[in-house]
Amino acid sequence: MQLGVDEAGKGPVLGSMFVAAVRARPEDVPEDVDDSKRLTPARREELAAAIRECADAYAVVEVPVDDIDDPETDMNELTVAGHADALESVLCDGCGCYLDAADTNAVRFERRVETRLAVDVDIRAEHGADETYPVVAAASILAKVARDDHVTALESEYGAVGSGYPSDTTTRQFLREFVREYDRLPACARESWQTSRDVLIEADQAALTDF
Repeated sequence: MQLGVDEAGKGPVLGSMFVAAVRARPEDVPEDVDDSKRLTPARREELAAAIRECADAYAVVEVPVDDIDDPETDMNELTVAGHADALESVLCDGCGCYLDAADTNAVRFERRVETRLAVDVDIRAEHGADETYPVVAAASILAKVARDDHVTALESEYGAVGSGYPSDTTTRQFLREFVREYDRLPACARESWQTSRDVLIEADQAALTDF
């Protein structure tokens, strides 16, 4: 039995981040699991259903915008905490535990997660772990599906918001139009992100020009 943990949504300017943990026998995980970004949304949904069926246990933790914008913490700390919270939900004695390292220093990341846990766990964090360990790929898929569902909910509330990433022109246009109409950022925006700040600055400059 192995444990795998991965996150989705660390970089977007819109919405929550999600961290998933999966406990399963590697041989039980669907053979074509992969880094979730390499799969179509439809295939991710299919695999997520199969993963939930084959997993001995799984958990998905949401890190909302309010936590991300909290000046008392930062994204690196929230990612560590999210991994630890998800992992604690599926821990078992004697299981190998693998994390997709969300830090340039993988060893530092695994040690920071270990210190968050109430029990001693032998953790290994690696870059690209979702390409090496099926249970991490499975966690990547569950996290990404949760993030996809979250973005769909945002679209139902706000209309076209794009992927939520700063590089997405639809996302940036949504923010510009929302600020232009309401003179504030939407509740789903990460106010601490530079993209949000840039949109507010653009709006202020446009207002001065109009004046």
